[in-house]
Amino acid sequence: MPTTASAAPAPGLADVTASDSTLRRFLHGLPGVDTVGLEARAASLGTRSIKTTAKAYALDLAISMVDLTTLEGADTPGKVRALGAKAVRPDPTDRTSPATAAVCVYPDMVPVAKETVAGSGVKVASVATAFPAGRASLAVKLADVREAVAAGADEVDMVIDRGAFLAGNYLKVYDEIVAVKEACGTSARLKVIFETGELSTYDNIRRASWLGMLAGADFIKTSTGKVAVNATPSNTLLMLEAVRDFRAQTGVQVGVKPAGGIRTAKDAIKFLVLVKETAGEDWLDNHWFRFGASSLLNDLLMQRQKLATGRYSGPDYVTVD
Repeated sequence: MPTTASAAPAPGLADVTASDSTLRRFLHGLPGVDTVGLEARAASLGTRSIKTTAKAYALDLAISMVDLTTLEGADTPGKVRALGAKAVRPDPTDRTSPATAAVCVYPDMVPVAKETVAGSGVKVASVATAFPAGRASLAVKLADVREAVAAGADEVDMVIDRGAFLAGNYLKVYDEIVAVKEACGTSARLKVIFETGELSTYDNIRRASWLGMLAGADFIKTSTGKVAVNATPSNTLLMLEAVRDFRAQTGVQVGVKPAGGIRTAKDAIKFLVLVKETAGEDWLDNHWFRFGASSLLNDLLMQRQKLATGRYSGPDYVTVD
């Protein structure tokens, strides 16, 4: 059975993080990404047709994988309570609808979210480390994490220092992830956000994936949802290949979370096909795969209703987030 990540170096790979030079040598020694092949495979898998009972299963699975998210400056306790209630019971007219995996909020809203979902099994995730830019000192970032965990966050979504990564200062990024993982303690799982839209190349996304996993990430996550390019089938496929290969080498299983830009049930099902065909069925569970989204849940619910009744519901069938 695969183990989960820890703050300790990955089994069998401790030497590669011994110094900046050894880490750089390892990351730049990873196989280069075949851009044409990667995008062609992602496009091909996206053409799979999922019908009837398989579609019903996929819709419920996708709902159970949603991190229902609100990360706006105008967030209020009332909005977070409404979001938490929707996460617990996405469709009040149908008790067979699964709950979402989590609600994701800013650290100051964690107590409100925690109270709202109490006893439901829905997790509370909090962004941290000066989200979304990550431009703060390590002390400030760790204080951000500790505040969220102390308030009851079950999961922490951190952003890496993209400036340091793009400058080739990989050990600094690694050390920050390790420190954040330690600040999470034993009570909160850590999702590491790369902001793939700012990493420029697929090779950089592969390097960031391995760097995050080496440092103890429980999940690797594409994006903040705050830039022009967020989750795509191609960058998610690349990250799924990374977690698959990492487990094969170390025995440690790491989750994947595409976030931003996934708005329709059709898109979500395409991502589930990527998971099954790339990482395998072990990842088809919300402990190992999540969607970071806000509007996606509404379309999943409407498609679920369509499958059950044979007709599309009106726009007032779902709540407006």
